[in-house]
Amino acid sequence: MTHQDEAFLADWAVHSRFGAVPGTSGVDRQAASIADGEQRAWFARLLESHGFTVARDAIGNQFGLLELVPGAPYAVTGSHLDSQPTAGRFDGAYGVLASAHACFRVAEELRVDPTRARFNLAIVNWFNEEGSRFKPSMMGSSVFTGKMALADALATRDSQGVSVREALDALGERGDLDGLDVASYAEIHVQQGRSMEEDGVTIGLVEATWAAHKFDFRVTGAQAHSGSALMADRRDALLGAARLVVAARELVDDFAEGELHTACGELNVYPNSPVVVASEVQLLLDLRSPSAEVIARAHASLMRTIERVQRDDRVEIEIVSEHSWDQNPYPEAGVELALQVADDLGLARDRVMTVAGHDSTNMKDRVPTVMLFVPSVDGISHNLDEYTRDEDLVAGVDHLTGVVRRLAAGDLVADAGDAREREEARPI
Repeated sequence: MTHQDEAFLADWAVHSRFGAVPGTSGVDRQAASIADGEQRAWFARLLESHGFTVARDAIGNQFGLLELVPGAPYAVTGSHLDSQPTAGRFDGAYGVLASAHACFRVAEELRVDPTRARFNLAIVNWFNEEGSRFKPSMMGSSVFTGKMALADALATRDSQGVSVREALDALGERGDLDGLDVASYAEIHVQQGRSMEEDGVTIGLVEATWAAHKFDFRVTGAQAHSGSALMADRRDALLGAARLVVAARELVDDFAEGELHTACGELNVYPNSPVVVASEVQLLLDLRSPSAEVIARAHASLMRTIERVQRDDRVEIEIVSEHSWDQNPYPEAGVELALQVADDLGLARDRVMTVAGHDSTNMKDRVPTVMLFVPSVDGISHNLDEYTRDEDLVAGVDHLTGVVRRLAAGDLVADAGDAREREEARPI
């Protein structure tokens, strides 16, 4: 193991202490929490110690900037440091620390020979990728790419009524960086699945994201005494919500194995009292598949279930919001670049798809993008027991360094035509 690899693992060990859940190897670092503020402050010091300038934009995205070519755009790499309420320490955070060390290494090389740089270097920690405290997920990159209005994001409130604006201001993490001219983007992440580990693959070359359809439902019934109200008179919102939870799971059985994933990840019950029939339930439900046709069939079946539940249980089911996307490919040029780097390093690699969303999902619609995975032991994710081996973490940093080196040299932005397209799609 090289000195550079040891330096990465040392910083990784320090960072893993922020928001650590006692008695476990996991963390709790939700967006704009105290633990998030602590890790952001530490990360800023790390960036500055390597000669990077730290800046934040109005939605709290945190950047480490190094200008090597005055006035030139930036080759950007990063991920997110926020976590789920109790989660593994690798999800997102590995990508940020790996990006930092990849840029530190490339920066050392380019300082020796600046003629090798066409673009500047930037490391990014995207705000609120997880969406656990503030919805929706991938908020920071959505605002950055113009897919979500800044005002709407800042006004979003958590379950305690605290707005994004208030939470960021309490940490001093809402800045004044007004956009960034981005030439290309790279992100590395733990796989959050077990196929790479089973297949002996060290570097996953992400070629597409699964299709998905996400719902925010409101089920409305009538509040009543849980003991005295006659069963025939009840309009139980929680019963209606429970039928949707079960229906979502049973949907999977209508398709071939692996064709459809479903989940109901959050329920908010009102009044949530042991002696009261619930009058309202908020329910988040999602459908995911590599096939848009499967999503369409599952959606149609779910709508039929909703009609039946409304009729049989005498509740109202409203779609408060929904958003969807088809299977969406990553740029083939980025996949090929990453493949070449893996082969140069002698790392086992293969093409994979991502079921989960990532900030690169937003960035790839704006600029040339590379998305990479390293293996996750047993595919465990969003869990305190999430784990990736040191040798895979280090191999990922080595690989990402090769990718960043080529992005800084301009490999994915070949000519003036590409540059004009990038400027037209420039993030705001």
